[in-house]
Amino acid sequence: MSLSISGTIKEVPKEVESPAGSLEDIARTATKTERVLYPISAIVGQEKMLRALILNTINPSIGGVLIRGQKGTAKSTAVRGLAEILPEIEIVEGCKFNCDPADPKKFCWECMDKKKRGTQRIQKRQMRVVDLPVGATEDRVVGSLDIEKAVRQGVQAFDPGILAQANRGILYVDEINLLDDFVVDALLDAAAMGVNTVEREGVSVSHPANFIIVGSMNPEEGELRPQLLDRIALQVEVTGIYDVEQRIEIIERRNHFNDDTKQFINEFGPEQEKLRLKILKGMNVLPRVTTTRENLRTIAEICIAFNVDGHRADIMIERTARTNAAYEGRERITNDDIIEAAEMVLPHRMRKKPFEEEEFSVDQLRAVVEGNV
Repeated sequence: MSLSISGTIKEVPKEVESPAGSLEDIARTATKTERVLYPISAIVGQEKMLRALILNTINPSIGGVLIRGQKGTAKSTAVRGLAEILPEIEIVEGCKFNCDPADPKKFCWECMDKKKRGTQRIQKRQMRVVDLPVGATEDRVVGSLDIEKAVRQGVQAFDPGILAQANRGILYVDEINLLDDFVVDALLDAAAMGVNTVEREGVSVSHPANFIIVGSMNPEEGELRPQLLDRIALQVEVTGIYDVEQRIEIIERRNHFNDDTKQFINEFGPEQEKLRLKILKGMNVLPRVTTTRENLRTIAEICIAFNVDGHRADIMIERTARTNAAYEGRERITNDDIIEAAEMVLPHRMRKKPFEEEEFSVDQLRAVVEGNV
């Protein structure tokens, strides 16, 4: 007896695997966790460090700040917390380089094209603090250029790096004294020209790179290269606090922040807003601050008395003093503004004699200003 089977056999198609996303998409998905920053107004003590950071925010032309000090003295906490109170800036919408709509001469190629086609739009966003890791590769810092695509497609083959992200913002380098030489050279070039240029086999791409350098370091781990040190305007020393009550306050605030972060941030919200408004007011007052010839004479006498090299110190003291006056809401600078500025400009610029450490005396500084030296 034969048994026949009739019917139609259908092949079940295999499940098609969805293509893996790009590395950039995966990274974006994996880093959606919100970063919680300790409020800068909640930092106990360290007034000089906070003042230096705020003055650079008000007037980026000052030229950055180097924070030297022991571990655990709130250096990184202060710089990263500054991001919460930074003012808004206008940028060309969609620009990878944060081009300023009010300064078309410094447009990148994409913004120039948008302007020609009449598709340029303005967008507002907060200034940023961009971290530069010590171990970053050269391509990660300055950007990478695909030569084959560049020959066929032009500048579209350029992948922006950290210097592009930091344009018109703050570039923060923790352990700046441990940077590789190629990164230091890139920072020096960009800081001097305000432009980052990437060249590969005869193909060259440039984009604006104006940023405020903020570096922190522990002197026990080595000193900073003199060329980079000279480019950073201000220097502040931070040490551990030796007041018992303040140390207790530091512990209590940190524990409160860890236990109930949201409540802690809400409690310091009014202080954060007060500081942000004071910075905005300082930015508005700054263009009206005047410097008298007598002020300039005092600055010149200070730099001669402290035997500094060149004239960069004179210029930086004047800029910092004007900004300090603006932050305090004044339109004229005083000797106190000059002293405050000189304390941050001079220590790392004094000429050192062989086998001798430089010494900086605030008392001597006041004596020069008061005409006693």
